[in-house]
Amino acid sequence: MIAALKLGTRGSKLAVWQAEWVKAALARAGVDAELVIIKTRGDAEVDRPLHELEGKGFFTKEIEEALRDGRIDVAVHSLKDLPTSLPAGLVLAAVPQRADPAEALVTREAGITSIAGLAAGAKLGTSSLRRVAQIRYLRADLDIVPLRGNVPTRVQKVKEGRDGLDAALLAGAGLERLELAGQIAARLDPLDVMPAPGQGALGLEVRADDRKARSALAPIEDPASACQVAAERGLLASLEGGCQAPVAAYCGSGERGAGSRLYGRVTAQDGSVQITASAEIDEREPGAAGARVADLLRAQGASRLLGR
Repeated sequence: MIAALKLGTRGSKLAVWQAEWVKAALARAGVDAELVIIKTRGDAEVDRPLHELEGKGFFTKEIEEALRDGRIDVAVHSLKDLPTSLPAGLVLAAVPQRADPAEALVTREAGITSIAGLAAGAKLGTSSLRRVAQIRYLRADLDIVPLRGNVPTRVQKVKEGRDGLDAALLAGAGLERLELAGQIAARLDPLDVMPAPGQGALGLEVRADDRKARSALAPIEDPASACQVAAERGLLASLEGGCQAPVAAYCGSGERGAGSRLYGRVTAQDGSVQITASAEIDEREPGAAGARVADLLRAQGASRLLGR
């Protein structure tokens, strides 16, 4: 094996699971690696929704600083948390095979199998502006309340009915990775509640001049997943939306098969208006699909909904 790579990660159970997954994938490719746990601002400030905090990169900044300083060789991110504009000298080197990006509904009571099945006035927890807006569009009668914390904590809060919670929305991939799939009451159709750009995917970031790290990561790159997230992140970048903006994206079936069409969505925060557009993805230039969908959304008023 070549010299061990240092993988930087957050310390949450999900983040460590993901970094351990990368470590195991690298080991199968003959590359040794070790984990370095780094605490981020997003982990430390859990008393407010992320959109109320100033700045960006709440779960990535400190890890990127360690990468630039040479304390780690690879930053392992949940790609939906990684800003589309990376710091100078850093690049996204690989995107491993993506998990299902769909949203999942977790409920306190058994037998509820859809958003429609929640009672009027039910309390649904989430701190994502994107989720809040889409749920308000679908069910204006629900009481949407802030919910933060790591994945097991959020699930436990719902199951115990803390703060009167009846349900919560989480990424299905995170629940599956932590062996909590049994807590999923319903997997939502991505065209009903659209995921965040890059949801379900990992992003492996390195220093641009680190040929050793880029070479080591090459075997675990999944071209199809990388193509999809490039299109989705192209949409987010074109709309100049940050990771907390109410911009949603999903790669579904198109003329060339599964994952070859990009769907994008922007929803008013009060749920009063929702606009969706789509375009075919050219795998030679996937980011162009994001730009096309952004133009279509802007033509329908997306800039106004995003406050621009």
